[in-house]
Amino acid sequence: MAFREMTGGFDLKKLEPSTPDTQLALLQERNSDQFARLTLEVDKAEPHKIVSLGLMAIPRPPEFPLPHVSGSELIATVRKKLDQDAAAGRFAGTVLIARNGQPVLAEAYGLSDREHRTPNKLNTRFRIGSMNKMFTATATLQLVQAGKLALNDPLGKYLPDYPNKDLAAKVTIYQLLTHTGGTGDIFGPEFQAHRLELRTLDDYVKLYGSRPLAFEPGSKWEYSNYGFILLGVVIERVSGQSYYDYVRDHIYKPAGMTISGSEPEDQAVSDRSVGYTRMGGGSEHPNTETLPYRGTSAGGGYSTVEDLLRFANALEAHKLLNAQYAETLTTGKVDTPGGGRYAFGFDDRTTNGIRCFGHGGGAPGMNGELEICPTAGYVVAVLANLDPPAASRISQFITSRLPEK
Repeated sequence: MAFREMTGGFDLKKLEPSTPDTQLALLQERNSDQFARLTLEVDKAEPHKIVSLGLMAIPRPPEFPLPHVSGSELIATVRKKLDQDAAAGRFAGTVLIARNGQPVLAEAYGLSDREHRTPNKLNTRFRIGSMNKMFTATATLQLVQAGKLALNDPLGKYLPDYPNKDLAAKVTIYQLLTHTGGTGDIFGPEFQAHRLELRTLDDYVKLYGSRPLAFEPGSKWEYSNYGFILLGVVIERVSGQSYYDYVRDHIYKPAGMTISGSEPEDQAVSDRSVGYTRMGGGSEHPNTETLPYRGTSAGGGYSTVEDLLRFANALEAHKLLNAQYAETLTTGKVDTPGGGRYAFGFDDRTTNGIRCFGHGGGAPGMNGELEICPTAGYVVAVLANLDPPAASRISQFITSRLPEK
């Protein structure tokens, strides 16, 4: 039922070339621009029973382009979409669109805390999940720019006491930044059993550091939260600061991000939203039972759409990195399954002819997206206190219609 409510069902757009036992079809969600490929396999022998039925999200095919609109048309179209999704319960959060560094739309929808009927506001702090990888990657490149790190150095140069010596000797900083190191993920039964005991980045290394490589480093791309945990530990060892203090001093402060942070979940933080999830079934409920003790260098913490714009502006103005390293940070290096390319903690993709880079974040009761589109001159930031893809669908809707510069 939740899936049906989210998508609104599907419209058939095209039957693709198929075989006698496999039928392919292109579908589009009725509630969004998202396309999907339906794969239906049947048994070759009579009575040709269905063997499998699969549905996979795919980028919008070029043969189904969306029209670019003017700036004023964009704002009116987006407001209409937001009103519809908020009224239907598909979106609660904040949205900001900026042109040439200045907001042209900044709106808040829904409730931050349903129990107390507190509305979302532009200064509401939303958990950002993996969007934090942008800060971790930027911090890593700052240390490279300063000559304190080298991209092709092995992890073991900076973490000589790392438990798995083979992994430490093979995996490079570059591979950690691009999810090509074979370092595996952290989420699963082990994480759930210890989520409130994992209080520092070193705690994660103690729990996961003896694991073998998931694959030979550099041989393929596979998203690895643990790889970004390791980058956070490297930042701590090289800088002499905690990861959180380094990001505060070298990312938040120079960018003017006065509302962002990463305080533990058991500490009271003003204006921090309550996340609402359907995880576990039933109606939406607070995501309290899924939260870690504290965010990490792989994801977590909180921010606002206005602070995310400040980050984007600081990055483009070279307040965080010089021009060379800012380009290195955000330029795609490895092909990813979604049709884009992964840079260093940033996705790099072209939508409807317009290139944008940024990163999303999603977990039970939280979803966010930041898209920086330099050629078009736009920045799009969306944060939601609902399950994915509440924010992702809105961001996709906006970036697919941006005016051409």
